[in-house]
Formats: sequence, C-alpha cells, structure tokens
Amino acid sequence: MKYIIAKLLLGNVSTVEDPKFNPLQKRIQNIKSIWNNDHQDDNGLEKITRLFLSSSQLFFPGIYIKYLANLKGSEYQDLALDLYILLKVSFPLLILINNWEQNSFVILLMIYLLLETVLYIPTLIFASDLFTKPRSYKRSILLLFYNYIEIVFAFAVLYSCDNYLNKPFGNWFDAVYFSIITSSSIGYGDFYPITTIGKILVSTQALLFLFFVVVFLNFFSNKIKGKGYFEKENKKNLQ
Repeated sequence: MKYIIAKLLLGNVSTVEDPKFNPLQKRIQNIKSIWNNDHQDDNGLEKITRLFLSSSQLFFPGIYIKYLANLKGSEYQDLALDLYILLKVSFPLLILINNWEQNSFVILLMIYLLLETVLYIPTLIFASDLFTKPRSYKRSILLLFYNYIEIVFAFAVLYSCDNYLNKPFGNWFDAVYFSIITSSSIGYGDFYPITTIGKILVSTQALLFLFFVVVFLNFFSNKIKGKGYFEKENKKNLQ
C-alpha cells in the first residue's frame, strides 16, 4: 500500500536526480546571473523587470516550502508545491463560503498569496536563467489552470468585499459567476461595476486573463511533445 501511494504521488523516483543546490541557493544564483548578464545581454527596463521578478520569489512562501521539502528529498518538491497550490485555490473559496470578506487580515493574506501567483509564471518564463526545464510541461499547464482558478476565486472575494457593482450578490456563487464571466470577457449585463474601485478590479482581472491564458498558455503549449497513443497513431498514418 505504501508503495502504491508513493508511486501515485511521487512518480518514478529513480529518475529524479538530486540537485547540487537547494531552491534558495538556486534563486540567489539566478539573481546574480541576471545581474552579471551571464546568459542574456539585457539592460534597462528589461533587466530591471527580470531582476524584480526573480527577486520577488524570495518574499513569498512557495520557495521556502520547496526548500523544506527538499530537505526530505528532491522528489518531494513537486508534491509539496502541488499541496500548496491546492491550498491557495481553496482559501478564497473558504472565504466566500464562510463570509469572511470583512476580515481585513484574511483579505490581506489572500491578496499576498495572489501576488505570488501573479508573479510566479512571468518569473518562470522571463527570469529563470539558471533553472532547467520542468520534468513535464503538461504539469506546468495543469498548474497554470489551477493558478487561473485561484485568480477567479480571489477576485470573487474582492468583488464581495463592498458594493462595487450595480447590485449585491445573492449568494457566494454569484461572486464566482461574475468573476468567471469577467475573466472570459463575456459580460451578460446582470452584474457590472458602478464604482471606480469596481472598474479597476474588473480591468485588472481582464488583463490577468490575457496574460495567463493567452500569453503563458501559448508559451507552454508550444513546448509539449506528444507521447503514447496519439504519437503511435501518427506513425501509423504516415505508414
């Protein structure tokens, strides 16, 4: 039973090589690499942005969770990160269901975790000079989907914090519904922002949708190589 659970959660452990440096050391080395132009001859706004993105990860829990998981074994890093992402996705939903929107500490904590999500993907793409490619780009896209769900739930909480829209939500799912509709740029007209803060929230979420779903999903999908059933089918067709 223990073997089955380990196989399910950790995969093929024998193929996971022990890294020479822990996640914190790699992040610091990556910042130094960007600063010294070791891998890319950038300057000005591009270099400042890349330095900001790479350094920002030191101010959020994700990298320290990976560091602690690495102490047990490098194969546990992905598992620990998966659990952390699921927790981040669930947190805004718990706020909505339990009506914690007026608790300032809870809202600030949610925004803090949301910022980590918003900054992580561009960091992975634009500011990871020393990091090797992930074990699976498909996994990266799956995590990107969970990041998107977290953003939808988090903005649903923000919309519920005050009377930013033309009418109040009838229940917690109304907030989720409006957030999904906003992120997909549909807009049925049953809910719409009437205050400046509401318009800012809607505009920000629409921009994040473009960033995550269009730019970053396209980045990862181009790197996926087919394996298994579909690859075999293609070979048969060629013959």
